Amino acid sequence: MNQRPVTIAFDVMGGDHGPLEIVRGAAQLTLDTPHIHALLVGDRAQIDLALSQVRHHAERVAVHHAPDFVAMHEKPNAALDAKPQASVLVAAQLVREGEADAMVSAGHTGAGVLACARTFTLIPGVRRAALATVYPTAVGRGAKNDPFSLILDVGATVDASADDLVAFAVMGSAYARIISKNENPTVALLSNGTESQKGPARVVEANLKLQSLPGLRFIGNVEGVDIPKGTADVVVCDGFVGNVCLKMLEGVSETVMELAKYAYKEKLLWRAGLAMLSSGIERIKEVTDWEQYGGAPILGFDRLFIKAHGRSKARAISNAGKVAARAVSNDLANAIQALLPRA
Repeated sequence: MNQRPVTIAFDVMGGDHGPLEIVRGAAQLTLDTPHIHALLVGDRAQIDLALSQVRHHAERVAVHHAPDFVAMHEKPNAALDAKPQASVLVAAQLVREGEADAMVSAGHTGAGVLACARTFTLIPGVRRAALATVYPTAVGRGAKNDPFSLILDVGATVDASADDLVAFAVMGSAYARIISKNENPTVALLSNGTESQKGPARVVEANLKLQSLPGLRFIGNVEGVDIPKGTADVVVCDGFVGNVCLKMLEGVSETVMELAKYAYKEKLLWRAGLAMLSSGIERIKEVTDWEQYGGAPILGFDRLFIKAHGRSKARAISNAGKVAARAVSNDLANAIQALLPRA
């Protein structure tokens, strides 16, 4: 069955590796996936130079000139005010105008979220947007035996109300259904205890509301220790707590790697053990590779923005485009709205 064409706008000027890796990822997408078209937004001269160095399907690539970009050190609000032709803002406007269906950027996260807030419309019933991210867990889930779970919010809405948390739960569930092909994802609130009365008042209130929300497989509260175990497919919290958890998980991963290096240097027996485990370690690296997901979605708007990691290279950018296209093809915004509680 032929899929309808989907156009993804790529902010070519964002990210640590410059226009070339973004263009390379978008170009590869046009070769691998016939129904996906790439709209490259940024400095035309740099984009044309990058395109001349990579294979691509010319009929599926378009370029839109945007002379400015937001640097990582700039304050988002001031930068977008001063640079109305910044690539991330122009990309969002092209999506709003129907020139593209979704957008991908590896640039300044705050500028990307603000560009969406200025340009897109919140889904009816959603008060605040959420930034979601995947993290590796001990169990697989869904039709793809996906080793990742979703946590949201991780930074877009620092002070979330009970109703915001309910909306985040709905958004996360809909996204997991579409992207992980998990027909009935489990959803939990992150708290300091599994009892329904544990946690701040907004968490207790959200727990009560989620218990009676149809169409959602709510399993109650989980604790921090449950995140890497994969106890829930979708973990819901406010942006302050989520961002702290995300940074902690990243720190633990780095510490484990450093300890492994130390063990390798210090102990012959440990060196032998690590050598024996090398194939297993490679497998773990493969299934927990964040680049296969491309980035973190901003959920809650009528249009989708995938925020790719700043270190993203071509593979991650290409996969971010695929994820965005899948969400568009499965009408993510309407899937979210259908699950939201009626006013």
